[in-house]
Amino acid sequence: MKIQNFKTAVNPFSGNSLVNHHFNKSGLSQLIDKELGIRSNIVGYQYSEIFRNLSNVFLSGGDAIEDINTHFRDYLKSIPNNNVPSADTVLRAFKELATENTIYTSDNGISYNFNINKKLNSLNIKSLKLTNQLKAGNSYDFDYDNQINANNKWDAKRTYKKNKGYFPGIATIGNNIVGIENRDGNANVKFKQKETLERFYTQLESEGIRINRSRMDAGSYSKEIIDVVDKYSKLFYIRANKSADLFDQINNISDWKTVEINHTNYQVASIPFKQFFEDRNYRLVVMREKGTNSQIDMFSGDTYIYRSILTNDHESSEKEVIEYYNARGASEKIFDQMNNDFGWKHLPFSLLNENNSFMIIMAMIKNFYNYFVALVAEKFDDIKSTTRIKRFVFRFITVAGRWVYQGREWILKLFTNRPYYQLI
Repeated sequence: MKIQNFKTAVNPFSGNSLVNHHFNKSGLSQLIDKELGIRSNIVGYQYSEIFRNLSNVFLSGGDAIEDINTHFRDYLKSIPNNNVPSADTVLRAFKELATENTIYTSDNGISYNFNINKKLNSLNIKSLKLTNQLKAGNSYDFDYDNQINANNKWDAKRTYKKNKGYFPGIATIGNNIVGIENRDGNANVKFKQKETLERFYTQLESEGIRINRSRMDAGSYSKEIIDVVDKYSKLFYIRANKSADLFDQINNISDWKTVEINHTNYQVASIPFKQFFEDRNYRLVVMREKGTNSQIDMFSGDTYIYRSILTNDHESSEKEVIEYYNARGASEKIFDQMNNDFGWKHLPFSLLNENNSFMIIMAMIKNFYNYFVALVAEKFDDIKSTTRIKRFVFRFITVAGRWVYQGREWILKLFTNRPYYQLI
């Protein structure tokens, strides 16, 4: 075997040139600088340049901001007119965009830090509208959940799972994140959730985005939270907590029906909800299945496993309500993507508020990836709109190429027969 070295450098990550082309073509660069302001008038890096280059890093398989220095800087600098910041510059910019924490005190006198970054959450929604992933005047289904972000940062608190970390509240529409508020890891899931949800709903409403259905787990089952969800949603579906009062109603059910859900038979029924808001005619959809052991449940007094969903939907069957609620598990895949593909597993700062700005910006980059991979999927047979980053890197980003200046213009020469040209 013989090896020849050529002085002409070839970029093995030339797919990033197409990423940047569509980042600018979509109008995201202009929107970012318009909403966040000009970061430097003379020498320096604008926020759009920082966001775009960070997109390149993570869409190339990087998993930390420092990768821009250690792995990608020279390749990104080979793209004409691409102003590439250092990792330190990126970190400074994220700190600039952080907001001060809001401290809430519970009835027990315990204080909790919440970070509310309205500017970045607003920018995120505007970017989704710009790429037509959300459209003003349309109605969408809204999911909300609190997810533990396990970490050992300086201000991380012990969570209910006995590890240290944060407990952010995250709102999604489809496979896009539309709102994030970071909070102390020891904060109760229901504490101030009403206020968090109202901020998310009103920000969407201010951009002309309406909510058709809202879907949440039992962490949102409280009178004040349900009141807000009902106010901003046409329909809602919330998992109900077990309680003695609830089972007083359930034990009076006599007309159970058998339905098959995911190849398993369940008994289902509907009853009027009488715990609170009785005047609103809410509906409780109940399902039960035989337990795998003979242990008697303290609430029901029998060996069945019960689950119930509170809703104002009186048109759908029990099976339809249960299957729609169960589909919320798809939103949990988003958290897996954020942790493993978009840096949430490696938070760069020591403080909750600075990490919140990082989390929201990475959510914006993930949303842009959803937009861009859908465009690519229309031209590349082996890439789907649901393709994860690792496969996307191998099948799109890693293509050998180099830029040449010819005929008074820059031309990207790619060493491939794949249809990249169709994306221009």
